[in-house]
Amino acid sequence: MRRRSFLSLAAVPLVAANSKPKVALIITEYRKTSHADVIAGRLLGGYQYYGKRVEPRLHAVSMFTDQVPKNDMSRDMAARHGVKIYPDVRGALTLGGDRLAVDGVVLIGEHGDYPMNEKGQKLYPRHRLFQEIVAVYEASGRAVPTFCDKHLSTDWDKAKWMYDASRRLKFPFLAGSSVPIAWRKPELEMPGGARIRNAVATAYGGKEAYGFHALESLQVMVERRRGGETGVASVQCFDGPAVWNWADAHPWSLKLMDAANARSEKRKPGNVRDNVKSPSVFAIRYRDGLEAAVFMLNGHIEDFNFAADIEGRAEPAATLMWLQPGRYYAHFSTLTHYIEELVLNRKEPYPVERTLLTTGILAAAMDSAYQKGKALDTPHLDVRYRAPKASLYNRGAVPPLEPES
Repeated sequence: MRRRSFLSLAAVPLVAANSKPKVALIITEYRKTSHADVIAGRLLGGYQYYGKRVEPRLHAVSMFTDQVPKNDMSRDMAARHGVKIYPDVRGALTLGGDRLAVDGVVLIGEHGDYPMNEKGQKLYPRHRLFQEIVAVYEASGRAVPTFCDKHLSTDWDKAKWMYDASRRLKFPFLAGSSVPIAWRKPELEMPGGARIRNAVATAYGGKEAYGFHALESLQVMVERRRGGETGVASVQCFDGPAVWNWADAHPWSLKLMDAANARSEKRKPGNVRDNVKSPSVFAIRYRDGLEAAVFMLNGHIEDFNFAADIEGRAEPAATLMWLQPGRYYAHFSTLTHYIEELVLNRKEPYPVERTLLTTGILAAAMDSAYQKGKALDTPHLDVRYRAPKASLYNRGAVPPLEPES
């Protein structure tokens, strides 16, 4: 099919008037408290948002699961909600036919039994599954809004291929973390055009899996600075005692780390250097000169915090990216809301370039750590975009905790 014909078809949704758009769920593993549970579960059964019950605005009609563990939930949930499970991605997107038959695709490539590489990256098949999705689009001459959970890939070239495919085929593409759009305590909207001198995010958890969330919480703030986002020039990652050597040589990072940690609701008493046995830091130099850092502080905090030194402010601007504990994880309701907005409006609610850039930063950080803290120039991270007028984080009431059972 000629490109002009493809693009004309790509703009035409299948959804009929007065009916919910149909979506396919492409999942690596669906079990309790997995990302499939907290995202697909909401798309199937509804959720609480801004203090109100929201029934699903999309109609999940098909599902593919790459793995089916003993504690799998997909078969039960599919039967409960009338969703057909297909043996492959193509079947889920075509509903067993010859052409694309859905109005949106939700790719949740998180959790499952997948290998770990020598750098400590878990090799989820997001790129492979995305390739299979794109192959259906190309064969059908039509593409639809697509969501990819978390970072695009462990590999920059694969991530860039995914992004480029969305631009080549002209379909709205959304990806990333639930953290940037969760609640903030205190509420903090980075002013558009702010002159940010330095910025720090502090976090916990696995260096790659949770380091990505920390990078997204950093990026959602600094992308609003004067001049907009112009990309990252270099990345360096240190582990262990070298973290404090680097921090001592960059006093701004210690000041902002303390300001960020002061917002933590899950901070342990005592000195951070005593509490954290295996720290890590991502040192990031942006192309416009901004210097920022992400500290992974297992043993001292158990949440995601941010602080920045902004010209014109005497004290750092700081906030906690608040995530609901327990089994309900209400911050995923905000993410689910924007997935629905993506498909309903056929428009990206916030820039996918944010996640393209954080994917690249994370990949470079993992490479740097593997090379014992070598500073890596990143000319390929020439990612430019403008932040939306508002950060779109959740300002609504927090739903009550789901009772533990």
